Amino acid sequence: MSAEATNSATPGPVSGAVTPAVPRRKSRARIDLRRLGRAALLGPTARGRLPDAIGHVVDAHRAHHPDADLEPLRRAYVLAESSHRGQMRKSGEPYITHPLAVTLILAELGAETTTLTASLLHDTVEDTDVTLDQVGEQFGEEVRFLVDGVTKLEKVDYGAAAEPETFRKMLVATGNDVRVMSIKLADRLHNMRTLGVMRPEKQARIAKVTRDVLIPLAERLGVQALKTELEDLVFAILHPEEYEHTRELIAGNAARADDPLTEMADEMRTVLREAGIQAEVLIRPRHFVSVHRVSRKRGRLRGADFGRLLILVNEDADCYGVLGELHTCMTPVVSEFKDFIAVPKFNLYQSLHTAVAREDGQVAEVLIRTHQMHKVAEAGVVALGNPYAGPAEEQTAAGDGERADPTRPGWLSRLLDWQEAAPDPDTFWSTLREDLAQDREITVFRPDGGTLGLPEGATCVDAAYAQYGEDAHACIGARVNGRLATLSTVLRDGDSVQLLMGQDPASEPSREWLEHAHTPGARIAIQRWLASHPAPGESAPEDEGRGAPFRQPAEGAGSQGGPAFRPGTEGPGGRPTAAGVLADRPGAAVRLAGCCTPVPPDEITGFAVRGGAVTVHRAGCSAVARMRGAGRAEVGVRWGDTAECRVTLVAESFVRPHLLADLTEVMAQEGAEIVSATVEPPTQQRVRHTYTVELPDAGRLPGLMRAMREVAGVYDVSRAHAPAQRA
Repeated sequence: MSAEATNSATPGPVSGAVTPAVPRRKSRARIDLRRLGRAALLGPTARGRLPDAIGHVVDAHRAHHPDADLEPLRRAYVLAESSHRGQMRKSGEPYITHPLAVTLILAELGAETTTLTASLLHDTVEDTDVTLDQVGEQFGEEVRFLVDGVTKLEKVDYGAAAEPETFRKMLVATGNDVRVMSIKLADRLHNMRTLGVMRPEKQARIAKVTRDVLIPLAERLGVQALKTELEDLVFAILHPEEYEHTRELIAGNAARADDPLTEMADEMRTVLREAGIQAEVLIRPRHFVSVHRVSRKRGRLRGADFGRLLILVNEDADCYGVLGELHTCMTPVVSEFKDFIAVPKFNLYQSLHTAVAREDGQVAEVLIRTHQMHKVAEAGVVALGNPYAGPAEEQTAAGDGERADPTRPGWLSRLLDWQEAAPDPDTFWSTLREDLAQDREITVFRPDGGTLGLPEGATCVDAAYAQYGEDAHACIGARVNGRLATLSTVLRDGDSVQLLMGQDPASEPSREWLEHAHTPGARIAIQRWLASHPAPGESAPEDEGRGAPFRQPAEGAGSQGGPAFRPGTEGPGGRPTAAGVLADRPGAAVRLAGCCTPVPPDEITGFAVRGGAVTVHRAGCSAVARMRGAGRAEVGVRWGDTAECRVTLVAESFVRPHLLADLTEVMAQEGAEIVSATVEPPTQQRVRHTYTVELPDAGRLPGLMRAMREVAGVYDVSRAHAPAQRA
């Protein structure tokens, strides 16, 4: 049996530990282990009667499931008691008191009968001669599956939880059924409650693993009732001085003659009663860790800081009705409003959060939710009941013992995907630890109306992999709230995100994406691809994708390497001549201005420059006004009969491999001959390309620009508008 399971029945984590002065929620008195021990020693009662030892469990279970069949619980207790008979805890109590206490915790949270049956039996296969086959024969495959999962977890050495492969196996065993982790969390809570007689160093070791692993998992599974108590027990062990100071603060507040929360609760009851809204207004004291956090944030605490007001209603619409009445009749603190009903949190949590202020400056935080929302907020996945109670087809195995779970929270579903995709246990462990450290989440909206839940600080890279999985390798950019954005853009809660996907099936993620990926799913997918595609020392595709200088192909290069380049006709000083332009100054050299690169049928004008040459501009070019203002002589120009033209185009794109090759290939297909090209170094994952091309027919220019825009990664193509060069 595990070390944690053989400890004393002391009601606190350390000798003399004090529980909160005011209970956090309405709950039953803590189980009396000594009385249960005496009842357990009496052995099983006559068939058909429930043993006295499980009376607490039955009462709690019937409160949530009044029509539940209690026969499996009776038989499970009989088997567990007889199997553990003779085994004792360090306190001297019969060992059966431990599974009884764990089962009571789950019963109070509303767990269904199958989970409670497995909880009573969760140590039998590990610590007694009972086999899994016997459990399956007597209680069915569901109970067998759960007991097997918990048994695998019990074999994990939590003291070495930092061993990646061991922890990975533990989570894989858990992921197949959320009820396995529910039992494990309740098991750890009872062991933490009874940790008092262990050596301080062992208490600290168990508390640290509970803090680093099990508390974050409880948060992800939405089991707040277990999470908050585990936090307080860990707090008492690892930070005894701060725990004692917080206990004194709570005790001092409880001794106050006046209680602002009570007064505000009464005022709210009056407001809601007059509005005709049936609601229950409760005071919800903060637990120790919560009080400690608030005191560190706000300094000196006031009476309203020691708790929050909880308003329970029957229907979703009533939640918003209550909110409207409170904001109308009281002074709201608008910055504190959050709507987790319209957009639930990743762990199933739903509630409206707001705050109201009194004239004396006291501010009370208010939670508004339905009774069902409150049940889920407290119990998380435990409140979902049996996830396999639907039609038979929903219970079929998905292969290798893994079954589809329609109610499993998205985070746990993604967890299984991560462990399968992670190239090695260390990668899985590091990414999981980073994810468990995230305690805030944002919601962004897709164009189709769907939503994506992401950790705070997530970028467009994370959104791409959350929506498309490994297909996100082809993502080339995004629009955030309708505006173009790079994949490194950090998203905010409520943003609208449209991901722009390329059409190239061989698209590759950029190594720079790892710098902007925060979610395990994104990091693992990118790392997996990079591990299977080691970077060459200096490959052409990577150079192109990162905006390396354009390199002209060797003479005779074929179409596979892009178009063949032919030098254009050069005029004096290397400037291109303006073939096809007629000027009203016979014999003068005519040049097209590089700032606007006019082509037929653009409206054009010319100016005499030094050396007797004529520079031709588009009529709308910004340089025209400057030339006129400088007193330059204007020369009449017009297009001749030739249809050939030379034009400078600017393409703006996102960084991606093979982009330059794809662009030049498209330009060649459109009949363009590239005279010169430059590719600027990328900034914020964007690249600017400038091409001067010759076309045999100016009428092909619109088609060329359309074709360039259709290249994956290119989001704009325009004519050059560079400042005019000094003539």
